[in-house]
Amino acid sequence: MFQRRSLIALAAAAALAAPGLALAQAKLKVAGIYTVPFEQQWAGRIHQALKAAEARGEIEYKASENVSNADYERVMREYATGGSQLIVGEAFAVEAAARKVAKDFPKTSFLMGSSGKPTAPNFSVFDNYIQEPAYLTGMVAGSMTKSNKIGLVGGFPIPEVNRLMHAFMAGAKETNPKVEFTVSFINSWFDPPKAKEAAFAMIDKGADVLYAERFGVSDAAKEKGKLAIGNVINTQDKYPDTVVASALWKMEPTIDRAVKLAKDGKFTAEDYGQYSMMKHKGSEMAPLGTFEKKVPADIVAKVKAKEAAIVAGKFTVKVDDSQPKSTAK
Repeated sequence: MFQRRSLIALAAAAALAAPGLALAQAKLKVAGIYTVPFEQQWAGRIHQALKAAEARGEIEYKASENVSNADYERVMREYATGGSQLIVGEAFAVEAAARKVAKDFPKTSFLMGSSGKPTAPNFSVFDNYIQEPAYLTGMVAGSMTKSNKIGLVGGFPIPEVNRLMHAFMAGAKETNPKVEFTVSFINSWFDPPKAKEAAFAMIDKGADVLYAERFGVSDAAKEKGKLAIGNVINTQDKYPDTVVASALWKMEPTIDRAVKLAKDGKFTAEDYGQYSMMKHKGSEMAPLGTFEKKVPADIVAKVKAKEAAIVAGKFTVKVDDSQPKSTAK
């Protein structure tokens, strides 16, 4: 009889503990939706940060790549209906549709790349505010050009791209006031052959340093024996004699914050843009690596001093979202 009572008591205790135990062990269900392949640098950085959270056992992660704009709303709804608690993606070309889905699923948390504002209660936005390291790479680029002509190839002339180009150009002007720029947009987020052709055209006009906002530009620079500046990720291992410096985007501060808040039931609509900035370790200039001895020592010193000033809040890189124009004659 005593043994039976003990077993009943133990079963009751386990039943009471079970909900809390299940809650503690439950992983946050996160979905990623990308209009480009995982290998594309922008989506790749978000995907990498989410995969890291998955590897730590914090989240259960599912993702879709190459989702067309026309299909984006349907995929968002499928993930929301399927129980995803946090949905991460980009709303740049589907703002109205993405916000409509978020409104229809008020208990689901949404963190979307967007030029717009957050919308209560559950639609947060982020952006790649990496204009600070872009400025630093511009300083390097200005010192490395011999022709005083730099080419910039971007995806679309939207704020997220424009501000990086403006910061890069301002940095280049600081170390080389004589530099001129040729700016071109390929109107695609992932078309390496088209970006490569645009870069070739700039090289033909005398550019000897190229700002590779898109994939394909560094390939053109490599083929023609010119230099390139990377964006978002570091590709110097693939182009050791071509890519001088890169402005790196670190999505971990943004993703880790969103995951924690969603897990704790405290996720609200906010602008995560600041978490991409250097003071939050959301961005940095990559080590010069193979170009460490090739960049003039006085420029390296100036870049380090500027970097320290940015982190200390003593120098602010201007955010200019307007479309940059070519200055080369």
